Amino acid sequence: MGKTLEVPVSESGYRDLQVWVKAMALVEDVYRVTAAFPDSERFGLTSQMQRAAVSVPSNIAEGYGRGGGDYSRHVNIARGSVMELETQLEIAVRLKYLPREQAKPIWHTAQEVGRMLTGLSKALKGRR
Repeated sequence: MGKTLEVPVSESGYRDLQVWVKAMALVEDVYRVTAAFPDSERFGLTSQMQRAAVSVPSNIAEGYGRGGGDYSRHVNIARGSVMELETQLEIAVRLKYLPREQAKPIWHTAQEVGRMLTGLSKALKGRR
């Protein structure tokens, strides 16, 4: 058979997973930039972006805790939230709430988290 992919399972839990650590940094970045959005967006784009960002590490943690097929499902939900956040960042730039140069590092982090989640998803599928 082919090469076996090793699924990252931490001795002390999801907090040691690099994807979770990076996703938490993404949450902090999103909260930092959305704090400067107009008050009129508090219940609109600001809330949407914050919820999408928070969804990423939350789903990693929940899936890890549930294990089995739920882990894979939650990783895929987290991937969807990353894509949602990338879209919302573009909207914020187009509406001129966020300068493109300020959005770029967040996009890069989001893309890195997305790649890490894709790798984790493939590893989990290989484990079944």
